[in-house]
Amino acid sequence: MDDLLWSVRDGIGTITLNRPDSRNAFTMAMIREWERLLRDARADDDVRVIVLTGAGDKAFCSGVDLSEISNANPDLTPLQRKSQLHDEIHRVALALEDLDKPVIASINGVAVGAGLDMALMCDMRVMSTSARVSEGYVKVGLTPGDGGAYYLPRIVGTAKALELLLTGDFLDAEEALRIGLVNRIAPPESLAAETERLARAIADHPPVTVRMIKRATYQSANTDLRTALDLISSHFAVVAATEDAAEALNAMKDKRTPQYRGR
Repeated sequence: MDDLLWSVRDGIGTITLNRPDSRNAFTMAMIREWERLLRDARADDDVRVIVLTGAGDKAFCSGVDLSEISNANPDLTPLQRKSQLHDEIHRVALALEDLDKPVIASINGVAVGAGLDMALMCDMRVMSTSARVSEGYVKVGLTPGDGGAYYLPRIVGTAKALELLLTGDFLDAEEALRIGLVNRIAPPESLAAETERLARAIADHPPVTVRMIKRATYQSANTDLRTALDLISSHFAVVAATEDAAEALNAMKDKRTPQYRGR
């Protein structure tokens, strides 16, 4: 669809929110396509890393298109309002949870509310020095609707997350980097290149190993030590038996560039 673009080049898939005149606000149709792309990418061996960005240089994403949100309609019941979030907008978060390939948000401009939440649910973030981000919900009398209260404390800690959620303050790139909200920052003209450098550094490694590392990292964050060690021993055994693991070792011995097949 024109509002959501998808391209794949050398193992890196890119999703572009393509509504710059609307600050890349997303519609429900975009959400459904977004979810489909993520689920298809999960099974596509040609895709090793995914980048999410916005079109233009002013906005990454301003959240949901205001013409589509339920609180614009006072006649909707609480259940209908809940369903709009849970059954529609939350599709992207759940698809990302199922995706064991790394996802990088390239924050090219302002990210507010659900727009910031969409960046937070990615695994890593690279931010333009001209961009600003804010949860912002509290300023319009709403709770974070797209996972901000889940993701933000896990990234920056509870106290800082509460400060950002309860004030709605904007952060610039330098502060976002300082508190660990983003991994890297870059001037606007270098953002795409810096994002690609990070994506390429990951995509050039054995794809099965990368997927297992991501899986193990999130599993370990939500379990006890004994369970985490048991899981990683299984992951290690599977990865060590792959063709790519053998190729990595042989390439190191031969002092050459490895050629991975994803097996």
